Amino acid sequence: MKIERVGVLGCGLMGAGIAEVCARAGYATVVREVSDSLLEKGMGRIQGSLDKAVEKGKLPAEERDAARARLSGTVELGDLADCDLVIEAIVENLEEKQRTLTNVDGVVREGALLASNTSSLTITRIAMATSRPERFVGMHFFSPVPVMKLVEVVRTLLTSEEAFGTATEFVRSLGKEPVACRDNSGFIVNRLLVPYLLDAIRAHEEGAGSIEDIDKGMQLGTGHPMGPFTLLDFVGLDTTLYIADIMFDEYREKRFAPPPLLRQMVQAGRLGRKSGRGFYDYGGR
Repeated sequence: MKIERVGVLGCGLMGAGIAEVCARAGYATVVREVSDSLLEKGMGRIQGSLDKAVEKGKLPAEERDAARARLSGTVELGDLADCDLVIEAIVENLEEKQRTLTNVDGVVREGALLASNTSSLTITRIAMATSRPERFVGMHFFSPVPVMKLVEVVRTLLTSEEAFGTATEFVRSLGKEPVACRDNSGFIVNRLLVPYLLDAIRAHEEGAGSIEDIDKGMQLGTGHPMGPFTLLDFVGLDTTLYIADIMFDEYREKRFAPPPLLRQMVQAGRLGRKSGRGFYDYGGR
């Protein structure tokens, strides 16, 4: 199957990044948001990212302009009707994803491929809300999308060989590196990363070391680009808690259970960089 026109559901941080890399790779790309204000904000995010790439010398100005010309925004699901592939990148909520993709399924043509960028939910549960589970895959990008090279491509028991192969080649065409994953909550990366982050919190709770020393230890001792607490603040403590709860429900293993300190910090509004304060203080409350 040949992909020529791509639809992206959601123009938040992840959706905007996905739309940008698709347009930069030469695909006609339409991104859909639920309101004009959110769409305007998302399109501005894409333009700002493209401009920054030009300023840093990573993207010629003419390629930025060409990518922008391939990109359009809409609030109407009907504008996705001609897409060969639609990638869902909305809020990490099963019911919302199912409802949105049921509606998209009724709009796009019969042979189109559908994908979800979920980081923690199983693809099967989302795909079964559509009439085409055999043409549904997981396509999990990493933030920031224009920079991060990895994409997890997830197949379910029902995904056809053609759909999986098409999705994998599409990821390569974006200049990304695909890895094949089974349909388990967290796939490969979060299945390993989330317990590591939760265990760092437990280690601090149990007095193994200060936040700063645990971060320094993992940076200088294992070569990680940032320590676990810096990463937690970057990802968002609320996001980490939400993913951990989903994964604990799936596996029922202690390593996926959120530590009390994480839940308390989210309840207190200390969410990380986004709120100005998490494990570190960024000038917030």
